[in-house]
Amino acid sequence: MRKRTKVGSAILSLALGMSVFASAAFGQAPEQAAKDSYRVFIQGPSSEKAKAKQSVGQRWDFGAAGFTTTVNESQYKALQKNKNLKIELVEEVQLDSRATAKPGASIQAVPSQQVPWGIKAIYNDSAITKTSGGDGIKVAVLDTGVNTGHIDLRDNAEQCKDFTQASNPLVNGVCNDRNGHGTHVAGTVLANGGYDGLGIYGVAPQSELWAYKVLNDRGSGYSDDIAAAIRHAADEASRLGVKTVISMSLGSSGKDSLIASAVDYAYGKGTLVVAAAGNDGPRSNTIGYPGALVNAIAVASLDNTFVNGTHKVSDFSSRGNPATAGDYRIQERDIELSAPGGSIYSTSTSGGYTTMSGTSMATPHIAGLAAKIWSANKSLSNVQLRTELQNRAKQYDIKGGTGAATGDDYASGFGFPRVK
Repeated sequence: MRKRTKVGSAILSLALGMSVFASAAFGQAPEQAAKDSYRVFIQGPSSEKAKAKQSVGQRWDFGAAGFTTTVNESQYKALQKNKNLKIELVEEVQLDSRATAKPGASIQAVPSQQVPWGIKAIYNDSAITKTSGGDGIKVAVLDTGVNTGHIDLRDNAEQCKDFTQASNPLVNGVCNDRNGHGTHVAGTVLANGGYDGLGIYGVAPQSELWAYKVLNDRGSGYSDDIAAAIRHAADEASRLGVKTVISMSLGSSGKDSLIASAVDYAYGKGTLVVAAAGNDGPRSNTIGYPGALVNAIAVASLDNTFVNGTHKVSDFSSRGNPATAGDYRIQERDIELSAPGGSIYSTSTSGGYTTMSGTSMATPHIAGLAAKIWSANKSLSNVQLRTELQNRAKQYDIKGGTGAATGDDYASGFGFPRVK
């Protein structure tokens, strides 16, 4: 057993505090031209794809849609000359410089609070000292990895996989997080207080963690790796016969076909997909992907402040489409739900605790709530669970912040779903 020891705090770097939410770079030749390798998506007739695979190898096989691989400049040019093949550069996503971090955030070895404000808010209980729920539900956190050895996470860690390594696209038993983002997200979902009960608590501390590293230590990655991880989580859920929530605190401003197809695939196989809305608010029509997809739940961020009697939508939180507000129907580029995302306290990859802000932090609140509800109602399908979340959100309408209004609005969606 590892003892908790109070030590001096260390200042977080800006990159560590950022939410992983990217700006699209799909097909941008200038970005790729500076590199000595190209990640490409190859499509075309089966016979031509087979020849290409034999020639340049394969990273991920997406069946009839095509496959991805990494090639050098000469191989890339040769592929482009083949008129029977369609060659696209795979999108590379990066940290969004507009994401917000709490200035001067420090890493603490011993938590200064065991039940952070966001957990109290989603439980609708300001006096709560310990959380519960989520047993039997798997939550796949697709992120920068997770420190699965963290005292408040290690008992819940069931899978640990790396989808980012160049030499081997899928490595089991490895999900190192040298960024900190993924560990913070995982803590909000399912931190269990540790063996001594002195740590922090997430929304659903009995749920099991599938830690999938899809972004590198700088917080950037490729859409094919993310799409492969989404599909893998769905296949694992089907293989094991378990209810699974996929949590993605990442995204891009442009719609990527590989990720969009993977989300549809996972949702069709019975998983619930939850994704960050993005941090480009308060302007409208700034929601990012995959959150903007119809088969993903887009989560907006709330602050721990009140306006018009409700929590306020964070200024940085991306907004959806005003033209589709008010109908309580999810269309592409709609915000669906809201949850705490401003100044969220959670687990640090150092083994301690720290504060971050962003829709990245709001997303795991909803993923954890979904796990908690599903655990208590295992007969629900993913579609029925989504409806339950929406119905609970309607009970706590958000009326504070730019774009927030009574009912389904483009800033907060249906509202803020809670445990009770």
